[in-house]
Amino acid sequence: MTAPARVLVVGASAAGLSTVEALRRKGHEGGITVLGAEPHAPYDRPPLSKQVLSGAWEPARCALRTREVLSTLDAEFVLGDAAVALDTATRTVRAESGRELRADAIVIATGVRPRVLPGQEGLTGVHVLRTLDDALALRKDLLGSARLVVVGEGVLGAEIAATARTLGLDVTMAGPLPAPLALQVGPLVSGLLAELHGERGVRLRLGTGVMGLAGEHGRVTGVLLGTGEVLPADTVVVAIGATPATEWLADSGLRLDNGVVCDSRCRAAEGVYAVGDVARWHHERLGRPVRLENRTNATEQAAAVAGVILGEDRPYQPVPYFWTDQFDAKLQVHGLLPPDAEVDVVEGDVTARRFVARYRSDGVVTGVLGWNMPKQARLRRQEIVDVLNAPSPTH
Repeated sequence: MTAPARVLVVGASAAGLSTVEALRRKGHEGGITVLGAEPHAPYDRPPLSKQVLSGAWEPARCALRTREVLSTLDAEFVLGDAAVALDTATRTVRAESGRELRADAIVIATGVRPRVLPGQEGLTGVHVLRTLDDALALRKDLLGSARLVVVGEGVLGAEIAATARTLGLDVTMAGPLPAPLALQVGPLVSGLLAELHGERGVRLRLGTGVMGLAGEHGRVTGVLLGTGEVLPADTVVVAIGATPATEWLADSGLRLDNGVVCDSRCRAAEGVYAVGDVARWHHERLGRPVRLENRTNATEQAAAVAGVILGEDRPYQPVPYFWTDQFDAKLQVHGLLPPDAEVDVVEGDVTARRFVARYRSDGVVTGVLGWNMPKQARLRRQEIVDVLNAPSPTH
């Protein structure tokens, strides 16, 4: 296989930058162009809901690399110009400005787009949090507000609620699930998170659907619950998940189904690959398609794709991993935590909120979770690796 002379990376965040760095690290000497929709140089997203939102970090601290380091990559960064179309046959991407970029290999790293509530675009004071500009706009509103309602009880919503509460706001979290992160960590840990948020003063209005928003004179005034109650708010954050940013690929001929569908090498078509939040690839060990929205995967998948582009032939089959920080709780999650899994605490003490929990389905270890025990959780991760590396059953 001949290495491509030119590589185009569409998306200038962590997955895109990691692809460029991995290509150079693995010896690629050809041209590389990075096309990014945002005007900012590549930056890290996890701090947005915590350090940037709280004001502990200046925005510049989120930059993934200094301009001097970026220049050593010998890559062209075309920023502030979103991709709008892909011609797969000629591997040509058209940008919003009309610019056309052609390459021998294209890596799609366009991430996800936050879901919104009907009518929220017409009201000021309603926010989503995905970009650096989103975080700065939300922080500005929070500093002038007394009451915040967070719609959504997932990782992002819980982190925003915790950060806003530390800023002194009256915070309410609303959503249909019974506890924070109920889908991600199961009832034991989500119940502990509910206790933690309640102790710190976050009002939990969970287990009830959100029907919409209330407003006056173009400004949000509250959140309407399925019960008919309105939760008063000066500011609202909508954190109800995200959808892969694939609209620009509608006429590309690529298969789009909850992301860019790829094979086990993260290849969507000949010479076209996907990485990060937007990629849905076949995980050989799990035996099914997987799409992961987390920072660790962005880096690991980028390295795998760079290798494939340069001639390596290995499937990408990671142990999924994510983390979240809320108040003084630091959770690390390795593997998969099915909601119906059997959970046992294998180290530490739940009452002390310092423990490692192991998750099993049909007797097989699928995941481990550490609550303020990162090292111990990382060591227990080996149990999942052993399962993934076991010989596949023959039929």
